[in-house]
Amino acid sequence: RIVDGSTSKTASTRVSVFCACWPPGPLERENLSSISPSGSSRAFRSLSWTRSVSAPMAAILLDIDGVLHVSGEAIPGAAEAVEALRSDGHALRLVTNNTTRARWKLAAELRSLGIDVAESEIATTPLAAGRLLEGLRVLALTMDSVKEDLARHVDLVDDGAEVVLVGGADESDETDEVFRYDHLNRAFAQLRDGARLVCLHKNRWWQTARGPLLDAGAFVAGLEYAAGVDAEVVGKPTAAYFEAALAELGARAEDATMVGDDIEADVGAAKRLGMRGVLVRTGKFRREDLAAADPRPDAVIDSIAELPKYLRESPGR
Repeated sequence: RIVDGSTSKTASTRVSVFCACWPPGPLERENLSSISPSGSSRAFRSLSWTRSVSAPMAAILLDIDGVLHVSGEAIPGAAEAVEALRSDGHALRLVTNNTTRARWKLAAELRSLGIDVAESEIATTPLAAGRLLEGLRVLALTMDSVKEDLARHVDLVDDGAEVVLVGGADESDETDEVFRYDHLNRAFAQLRDGARLVCLHKNRWWQTARGPLLDAGAFVAGLEYAAGVDAEVVGKPTAAYFEAALAELGARAEDATMVGDDIEADVGAAKRLGMRGVLVRTGKFRREDLAAADPRPDAVIDSIAELPKYLRESPGR
């Protein structure tokens, strides 16, 4: 069953109490005034649990966007939660589909938000792709910032590519440049000449302070359709990406918990691998996605701020 962090009831019976996303999603903005006078996500309710029988999980995998921050604004309580997880003895690995920042920059940005993270604790798809494509000629439709990580492993080219690699979008004007028509057409030509199509992820959209924005999955689907090929996905929800993160921690799937805001790419994929899956009601969380989820999350909590308490008092599987 699903443990609901706000009511200690199952999610299927949760009707009248709902805590909005941080920042609010398009479906919830009109309801904020009924949650708190300020309309803030600080209206999170305290946790109550029906039983406490299992020891804390040893390894915790955390998504970044939508779990620790949204559009560069920290989720309330995120820094304290990460500190508490460390104090409780958990091994941490941040697993992200962010393809617009080099790993060192991701770590620096999190530290600027007060979230104490080392670069080595972050697993990124550009580095994973670099290892996968070691030594190959790659046409990269990615942000310039991640080409630094890619160039450690592959030969970046504009023509004669063995691989077309598609990264993600971000909120800057660079997205318009990366996915310009002539760039997409060049990628199409390379695919027609036999190059493999590889994408760092295939996300359809992501949550920002402005609301949901189109992600690179739409461009990947277009290239697949036009060239008659199937893309290989490097990041979440692929099992290999999670397995690599677990291997770095020396942890087994059954001894790990994945925490994310994406019911499919984070929670569903982790559960299919044998991990425990915890969904947060921040970022891209939507009630309708939860209602249709298969497999179901093991728990739904208001935000990462509630995670340490959940892990201390979590029910057995």
